[in-house]
Amino acid sequence: MTRPTLRRLAVMLAAAVTFVAMNAGSANAASTHHTGTLPDGTTWTADVPSNWNGTLILYSHGFGTLLAADAPDPLTQGTLLSDGYALAGSSEAPPTSSLWTLGTAVGDQFDTLSVVEHTLLPSAPTEVYAFGTSMGGLISALEDQDSNGRLEGALTTCGIVAGANNLNQYQLDGEYAIAKLLAPTESIQLVNFTGTGFPNIQALGTAGQLGAAAATAQATPQGRARLALAMALLNVSPWGDTVSNGSPGPQPGFYDDIGQEQGQYDDVFGPGFNGMDFIEAARPALEQAGGGDSAGTIGVNFWQLIHESSYYPEVRALYNEAGLHLKSDTATLDEGENIAPDRAAYIWNERTSVPTGHLQVPELDMKTISDQLVPVQQERYYAELVRQAGDSALLAQSFVQAQGHCNFTPAELVAGVEALASRVKTGSWGNVATAAQLDSVADALPSALGGGAFIPFWPERLTAAIPPPFGPLLPELPFRSAARP
Repeated sequence: MTRPTLRRLAVMLAAAVTFVAMNAGSANAASTHHTGTLPDGTTWTADVPSNWNGTLILYSHGFGTLLAADAPDPLTQGTLLSDGYALAGSSEAPPTSSLWTLGTAVGDQFDTLSVVEHTLLPSAPTEVYAFGTSMGGLISALEDQDSNGRLEGALTTCGIVAGANNLNQYQLDGEYAIAKLLAPTESIQLVNFTGTGFPNIQALGTAGQLGAAAATAQATPQGRARLALAMALLNVSPWGDTVSNGSPGPQPGFYDDIGQEQGQYDDVFGPGFNGMDFIEAARPALEQAGGGDSAGTIGVNFWQLIHESSYYPEVRALYNEAGLHLKSDTATLDEGENIAPDRAAYIWNERTSVPTGHLQVPELDMKTISDQLVPVQQERYYAELVRQAGDSALLAQSFVQAQGHCNFTPAELVAGVEALASRVKTGSWGNVATAAQLDSVADALPSALGGGAFIPFWPERLTAAIPPPFGPLLPELPFRSAARP
C-alpha cells in the first residue's frame, strides 16, 4: 500500500485545522450535527446518525488547534457515522489557554459526554469509547484510567503515552547534545521561551540554529557520528523520509549504520517545516501550561543513557569510523549540564499529563513504526507501566508499517474501532487485535479508505526514559540511572 509520509508538518497542521473548522459540513446527510459550549468556555461538537447503533465515540484531537472535533478526518468520520456510531468531542480548553490542554482536557471530555448523553441521544448509550490522536491519544489513555464507569473501551492512536515529562526530557537531551557538540560557541536557547501560539516564533529561531548546525555536521563523518548520538537521545527512527516525491524511502538494513543515520537526519531535518521545527515550535506550549520546563540536564548521565540505548551499536560504529571517542563526547555533555528542571512544572505534568498505567477498561493502542514526533518506543514504556499496574490483560498494541506521525489510513482507524468493539462485546482480545486480523478488516473496507498495513512488531526501549514509578524530581540526583522499561 502506498501512502503519503506526512513529513511536511505545516501541510498536516493546516489540513487538520481546516477539517476541524469545517467539521459541521462534513457529516453525512443521514446524521444531525450539534455544537455547544460548556460552562468553562470549552466548545464541543457532536454528530448523531439516524441509524445510531447505541455506541458513542468520544474523540480527542491532537495538538495544534483549540477547535472542537469529533473525528480525525472526514473519511473516518463519514464511515463511522454510516456504521451507526455517534461521535462527540470537545475543544478541551477555552481559546486563551495553552495549546497543551491537559489541565482541563479529561474533565472537559467527560462533561461533553454528559451533555451529549442527556440532551442529544434518544437513550443512554450501551457503550462509550474514548478515541484520541497524538496529544488526544494521551487524553484517551487518561480517560481510560479515570473512567469510573463512564467508558467501556479506549482507542489510543499515535498517543504520547509515555507522558509529558518523558517527552520533554528526551527532546531536551537531544537538543542539548546538538547545541553542545555541534555548535559549542553559539548561544542557543533551549528552555524558558516567551510568546504564545503555534508555531512559537522564538522557539523557531532555536530550531533554525539547531538545523543549521545539523546541516553542517551532516557533511562530515565526525558530524554524522555526533548527530547519531543526538538523534539516539531523541529516539528518532532510522527509517526516514528520503524520497522527495512523498513516497517512503527504503528501510535501512540492520547493519547499515550510515543509512540509518541518513534516515534519522532526513526525518528530523528535512526541507520545509520539518520535525525539529515542530518539536521546538510546540515545546513552549508545555512550558506555558505547566508554568515552567519540567526537563533539565543537571544530573543526567549521558554515557549511561547512550550505552543502554538500542541505538548504541549505530552510534558506536559511526564514532569508530570517524575516529572520535564516544566517552569523551558524553563527558563533554555531562560537564556542561546547567539546566535545572522546574519542580512545580514536573509535578503539574505528572498530575495532568502522565499515565499511571492503571487501566479500567480495555484499550487498543495503534502506532506507526516510524514516527518523528512521538517515537514508537513510547509504546514499550507504556506497556511496562500497565504491566507494573497489573492491567496488561486490558491492553492490546498494534503497529503499522508506515512513516510519519499519525499516518494511518481511515481503514486502519475504523479497523481499530471494530477491534475494540469486539473486545468489549466478547470480553477477550482473542485474535481481534493481531496484525493479520486488523489488516483483514481494514482491507475489506472500501478501497478509498486506504486498506491496512499492520505488521507484527515490538519496539525497542525508550532512550533517556524516566524510570517508573514516578515521584518528585530531584535534580541533584542521577534520577534516570535506574533500569528503564
